[in-house]
Amino acid sequence: MKISIKTPKEIQIMKEGGKMLSQTLKQLFQMSKPGVNLLDIEKKAVQLLKATGGEPGFARVPGYHWATCLNINEEIVHGVPKNYVIKPGDVLNIDIGLFYKEFNTDMSSTLRVEGGSSEVEEIDNFLKTGRKALGEAKKQARPGNKVGHISQKIQEIVEGAGYSCARNLTGHGIGRKLHEPPSIPCFIQGQIEDTPLLKSGMTVAIEVIYSYGKPELVINSEDKWTIKTKDGKISGVFEETIAIDKKGALVLTNLPF
Repeated sequence: MKISIKTPKEIQIMKEGGKMLSQTLKQLFQMSKPGVNLLDIEKKAVQLLKATGGEPGFARVPGYHWATCLNINEEIVHGVPKNYVIKPGDVLNIDIGLFYKEFNTDMSSTLRVEGGSSEVEEIDNFLKTGRKALGEAKKQARPGNKVGHISQKIQEIVEGAGYSCARNLTGHGIGRKLHEPPSIPCFIQGQIEDTPLLKSGMTVAIEVIYSYGKPELVINSEDKWTIKTKDGKISGVFEETIAIDKKGALVLTNLPF
């Protein structure tokens, strides 16, 4: 497993792309109100990403033809944009990537759509946990630590709050390819010492992928992409692209929420 080390110039390109991707995601969430169709969010994403001078990173994945992954409620990742009108109280995740000057950036956030739910506090606490886990996990991304330190921190916070970490979905290295080594699980398996060493110049997408109920997941038999919780409970993903430098994590994308 060869892990790519980026030059300062390459990281600067990814930082530029990450800034534009962050602005795009913010605009998409601003339009995500009750009554809005997911297909309109996808259409807007294509327009915004092409306006950067880059192109939708996800549409470069073989077999995937969309700029976004849009996940509603129990859908956790890889949600194909579909003809669905957002309802008050829906839990909406938007995952999006930009391919800019030969480099990828990738980010994802989840929010509760305004209105409608009798479980507002429970949902908000669930989402706060994911954001907290990502924030603390980024602090572990420093030279000399191991990937396992990131995984352990995510698991500690998510499962400590009574939720479930995804077992077969992970964060990842990122750069010229959308998915590069190393994989960054949301839980620690085995010994931390046996996981990859973090080095200055690495660029990774740290993802907190978790669910309110049990960790078991199923794939949509119709579109073959959308993965959702088996028990139908809500899920969330929080993801940012970072570079590791001598001081620690240099955040290349910034979540709007």
